[in-house]
Amino acid sequence: MSFVIAMAGKGGTGKTTMAALTVKYLVDNFGKPILAVDADANSNLDQVLGTKAGKTVGSLREYLTENISKIPAGMSKEVWVESLVQQALVEEKGFDLISMGRPEGPGCYCYLNNIFRRYLDILVNNYDFVVMDNEAGMEHLSRRTTRGVDLMFVLSDPTVRGVETALRIKRLAEEMKLNIKELGLVISRLQDGLPQQLVEMAKEGGLEVVGTIPFDPYIVEMDSSGIPLTRLPEESPALRAVKEILEEKLHPV
Repeated sequence: MSFVIAMAGKGGTGKTTMAALTVKYLVDNFGKPILAVDADANSNLDQVLGTKAGKTVGSLREYLTENISKIPAGMSKEVWVESLVQQALVEEKGFDLISMGRPEGPGCYCYLNNIFRRYLDILVNNYDFVVMDNEAGMEHLSRRTTRGVDLMFVLSDPTVRGVETALRIKRLAEEMKLNIKELGLVISRLQDGLPQQLVEMAKEGGLEVVGTIPFDPYIVEMDSSGIPLTRLPEESPALRAVKEILEEKLHPV
């Protein structure tokens, strides 16, 4: 059974950075099969991991919808879906990556969605760890079928508006009845310490601050140069902070 770690938060809060550094931490410390899932259509998880995403699950769904009559002779829809999704899976040293793309648009996708959900659940269970980078609305996460999330980090910047958004995401997860075993707030890009006001604000909303990530000039430099964050040096403040958060939450898994 896989251990699922999910990131959520509005754009610009560092959730893709934390997702990438989580993958790096798991690769470096566990040596077990890891699946990275880019479930944010606006994300670039592949780039920060130093790879290139192939086809997205969303684009495959659209292709199948438009070409449902072109299934190869003697092949079932289920087998065809499986073969196409395998094409979207990017295999790297230490981890695999799959990109979800945009959620479904107008039209009837019910039958194909059921096939995709079933196959993706089977795929996920082939890995010891799954790291998901989600959009703020968590549409893809809501469409998972067999199980929920073991650990979700909601990312926020160190502002009142950022924490308010994080609390809305928490409420959204509750309204969607997502099966999340543990949920915590991570405040990123700190420069002058963590304001106690934000801690109290989060606490009043039922969200515990489980860690902070400082502003990191290494990340700024590497992002501007297009260097994957998996190559961050050990002295990186953000890398150290994420390591501390994960060590507390994952030992023992």
